[in-house]
Amino acid sequence: MKKSYQSYLSIIADYLRPPTFRFFSSKLLVINAFFFLLFSWSVSAQEGDPVAGKALFNTNCAACHNLDRKMTGPALRNVEARLLEEEGLDREWLNAWIRNSAAVIKSGDAYANKIYAEYNNAAMTAFPQLSDQDLANIHAYTATEKAAPPPVPAGAAGAAEAAESGGISNELILGALIVLFVLLAIGLYMVNRTLRRFAEARQIDIAEITERKSLWKAFVQNEFLMLVTSIVLLLASGYYAYGWMMQIGIDQGYQPVQPIHFSHKIHAGDNKIECQYCHSSARVSKHSGIPSLNICMNCHKSIYEYNGETTAEYSKEFYDGEIKKIYAAAGWDDVNQEYTGETQPVKWVRIHNLPDLAYFNHSQHVSVAGLECQTCHGPVEEMEILYQYSPLTMGWCINCHRETNIQVADNAYYEKIHAELSKKYGVEELTAAQLGGLECGKCHY
Repeated sequence: MKKSYQSYLSIIADYLRPPTFRFFSSKLLVINAFFFLLFSWSVSAQEGDPVAGKALFNTNCAACHNLDRKMTGPALRNVEARLLEEEGLDREWLNAWIRNSAAVIKSGDAYANKIYAEYNNAAMTAFPQLSDQDLANIHAYTATEKAAPPPVPAGAAGAAEAAESGGISNELILGALIVLFVLLAIGLYMVNRTLRRFAEARQIDIAEITERKSLWKAFVQNEFLMLVTSIVLLLASGYYAYGWMMQIGIDQGYQPVQPIHFSHKIHAGDNKIECQYCHSSARVSKHSGIPSLNICMNCHKSIYEYNGETTAEYSKEFYDGEIKKIYAAAGWDDVNQEYTGETQPVKWVRIHNLPDLAYFNHSQHVSVAGLECQTCHGPVEEMEILYQYSPLTMGWCINCHRETNIQVADNAYYEKIHAELSKKYGVEELTAAQLGGLECGKCHY
């Protein structure tokens, strides 16, 4: 049976009565508050954190992209704003491209195919694992403005030099000492002159110094002193001559200037790059090898400027200039991101050089013995300019063999021979000398 118009009005009136109206009003407010908080959370979540975005960018994007210059892919600073302004493409399109660029290209998208062709049909890696929040963080990082380089204060170089010398330069100290000695000499002369005038006024006789035998004549005429001096001079001359001859061919401390400044402190120290990433042949070969420029370009295709700590001697401009030398040697066009084919050989200066009569195998010491590079080459991670740390003499090598115990743990190469020789010598640990490290034929054959 259909209800009349008046019955509907009565029902509405019942709902609008104070108790019922307050009940539904409170429910409506709760629902509105819930949706408001949900919307606010989603909006704030999409704003993005540039700090987290930088970490994500360095992990996923930095191999092919830079914020401010073209690399394997385009520069990405303000990419979201540029795409919206120039191409009318929003964040949704950009996120779809990042997650699966191949699908966007396959869909026939005009701009996607344009970028694909512009970069030599190089497919971009897909990142389906990145969430909306991850992408929002990356967009926030790419939207940050480029930081201006800090101004170099006037006299910074002088201040650095003064700090290294304790605040006062050596030239200033030397000048002050010279002035002091001159004033002292003038003062002594004036005192002597005043005393002489005083003596003349009082009629005091000044005893003149009588001529005495010179010290040199007295020394020459003393036969005992001459004999002792001759013996001392002969012994000292022999000692220093022997020491000088023993240093022939020993280049400890040798630190040549290289054609391209390579800082082991920055690479091995600050950036923690493993020695064998560059000197990979040390694991399997007699020689550690000189890294090819391809090894350098693995990183410096992306790293075109230095942004680390600088000093008065080694500035950012200095390091950037050395990177340019790598590009010139490798034939790399930094602007167009391509090789030109015009290469230049780098004439590196060898630092560690054993005589031909001595045999040394890097792989035996690095891979088999498990020695660290610093054992022979010193703290290279602290060296701005590399130098020969150890003397590399026969005596130095023999002492090392006598004092170094063989590392048997997790080293199957030595297990059998160690078991036999430790029983023979009655010891638990064997040195390299007990293993045959003092035999002449090990290094000379």
